[in-house]
Amino acid sequence: MQDRSVDERFMRIALLEANKAFDEGEIPVGAVIALGDTMVVGAHNTKERHGDPTAHAEINAIRAASLKLSKEEFTQCTLYVTLEPCVMCVGAALQARLKRVVFGTTDPRAGACWSLYRIPEDKRLPWRCRVEGGVLAVECKKILNDFFGLLRSGWRGGRAVEGGRLEID
Repeated sequence: MQDRSVDERFMRIALLEANKAFDEGEIPVGAVIALGDTMVVGAHNTKERHGDPTAHAEINAIRAASLKLSKEEFTQCTLYVTLEPCVMCVGAALQARLKRVVFGTTDPRAGACWSLYRIPEDKRLPWRCRVEGGVLAVECKKILNDFFGLLRSGWRGGRAVEGGRLEID
């Protein structure tokens, strides 16, 4: 089992990526891929900016890491993500043959690791990975709640201000 302090260190970096997404008006989800104690890449959601429904933080991280890592190195990597991955992202993690997926907060509407499905542990699939959840869950949930609170209040635009938050115009 990985040292919890290492998991928290990488999840804090994923939260920094989520803040970038927040500032860009994207759903604030961040991801990091690490090989042992070394960060390989960080990424965040860019669906709106790129008009690409597949541009989730996890997919962006896997794509960026694939430019730096061999197939064999992927099997020793951990994906850290602030929100429990969806079906598409878990599928990509399995296709990349990642060793572990570590997430912050659960996603009761679309989570495919624990909430709705348990895809990474499905023995019918040719590859499985270990999953750990709840790392910095309070912080990971807060950024999502802040973002959706702004949307519910009628926010449709804004500008980044110090501290990584949006100011309502």
